[in-house]
Amino acid sequence: MNKTVLEAKQVTKHFTDGKTTVDVLRGLDLKIEQGQFVSIVGASGSGKSTLLHVLGGLDRPSQGEVYLNGQRFDNLGEAERGYLRNQYLGFVYQFHHLLPEFSALENVAMPLMLRKESNFKEVKQQAEYLLDRVGLSHRLTHKPGELSGGERQRVALARAIVTKPAVMLADEPTGNLDRKTAIKIFELLRELRREFNMAMLIVTHDEELAKSADTILHMQDGIWVPD
Repeated sequence: MNKTVLEAKQVTKHFTDGKTTVDVLRGLDLKIEQGQFVSIVGASGSGKSTLLHVLGGLDRPSQGEVYLNGQRFDNLGEAERGYLRNQYLGFVYQFHHLLPEFSALENVAMPLMLRKESNFKEVKQQAEYLLDRVGLSHRLTHKPGELSGGERQRVALARAIVTKPAVMLADEPTGNLDRKTAIKIFELLRELRREFNMAMLIVTHDEELAKSADTILHMQDGIWVPD
């Protein structure tokens, strides 16, 4: 049996606006094992991105518990959660969120450079390897503004994987791309997941792309619904 690397237990999330309370997540359970590929499909407003933020420690649940690599995660302080994110999680978003003043190589190397024990030579080699792996060995010194949308998203993929995370969390990673490029990015995600034996959780509204996952979950109004 594979190790459980990410788990949610009865997670709820609500937001209050004046006298109005909006329930976005309503008692969700989720367990993801090492190497597993899970996709969450749902319309805009279904709660899937909020769930990803809670699972990634970017937001706290209103109730419930989140475990990362076997450790309770949601109740930690910001510094501790930031440390565990850097150790065990990789993030890819619809928009690449690259640092515009840095090169592709520097953007990919950044998560490793945040680790005080990192060796610059090894960091550079790992970043170069991953950029080559995503087909951008000829773009090492280019800044995001000099890259196409598909190239920027491939840099973002390399950055997410450079720390060799236990879990990659991807929020509509192909939503800002044309169909042909989206398919290529999705195939690349699958290849990298196998190569690094990491779990991957993707939220998307694209049913066709989601079908390649090991497990497909459908979300509506903050709960799981049958296919």
